Amino acid sequence: MKCTVVTLPRFEEAGKKVADFLDAELMLYRENIFGDIYGDADCIVAIMSAGIAVRGCAPYLTDKWHDAAVVVVTPDLSYAIPVIGGHHGANDCAKRLAGLGITPVISTATEVMGRKSVEEIAKSENLTVVNRSSTRKVNGAILDSDVPILRVNPPKVIVANPGVSVLVNDSKYVIGIGCRLGTTEDEVISAVREGCKKAGISVDDAKIFATTIKKFHEEGLKTAAEKLNANLIFLDDETINSQMPPSKSCAERLGLCGVSEPCAMSVSHEGVLILEKTVYGRVTIAIAK
Repeated sequence: MKCTVVTLPRFEEAGKKVADFLDAELMLYRENIFGDIYGDADCIVAIMSAGIAVRGCAPYLTDKWHDAAVVVVTPDLSYAIPVIGGHHGANDCAKRLAGLGITPVISTATEVMGRKSVEEIAKSENLTVVNRSSTRKVNGAILDSDVPILRVNPPKVIVANPGVSVLVNDSKYVIGIGCRLGTTEDEVISAVREGCKKAGISVDDAKIFATTIKKFHEEGLKTAAEKLNANLIFLDDETINSQMPPSKSCAERLGLCGVSEPCAMSVSHEGVLILEKTVYGRVTIAIAK
C-alpha cells in the first residue's frame, strides 16, 4: 500500500517522524494538495485537523471501494483516526501507528464489536468481494450473529441473493468481456491473450473475468474462463450502469452503458482501465486494475 503523509508546515517535525516510520513520502500542506495526490496514494495520513483533511478530500470522493484511505493524526501524535476507508486500509494504518505510541481510534462497527467484516475476511484470505453492494447488509448481520462462511469447490455456478457476499480469489487485473452470440472458447481465449499482450500484462495476472448476466448462456465464454483458470462473474444491469465508461457502446440498445469496460471497472480494485474497449473479431475486451 502506497502511503503519503501530508502535514501542515508548522507540524513538519511530527510529519517527518510519521513518514519515516511508515516509509512514506512526506508533503507539506498547500492548496489543492489532496487533488494532486488523490488517485496516486493508496493511503493518506494527514497531520492536521479532521475538518481540513475531510474538506480537502471531499471533492474527490467516489465510493469506498476506490477512494484512498485517509487517516488523520493529531499534531501532538496522540491519536490516529481513520476518517475514510476504515475497512480499506485506514484502520490497518492507524493500528500500525501504534508502534509510534499513537493511539488508534477505530469507529467501524464490526471492529468496535470485535467481529470481522466481509472486507477483512476477504483481505485475510487474499480474496476479493464480487458483489460489493452486499457488504452493508452482511456486515450488519455480522454485528447481530455469527454469519457462516461456505466454501464451494468447482465446478459450480453460484446465484447469490442481495444479502449474500460472494468472495473469489483476488486478482490484480480484471478483464471485462463482451461477445457475440455463439462465440467459441477459442475466440475468447485468443482475444484475452491478445488483450493482455496489448496491455503489457500476463494472462496469469488477470484471474477475474466479468461480463453481463445477459451472457450467462454463452458456453464458449464459460469454457474459456475454465481453461484459463479464471473466475467468471456475471453482473446485473444496475451494477454495470453504475459505472461511467469512456467509450460509447452498442450495448445501449440493451439498456446498458457498455459491457467490457464497465464490467472490468465494477469488479477491479481501482476502477482504472489499462486497456479500453478493444475488439478482436466477435469478442470485445477491456482490462482494469
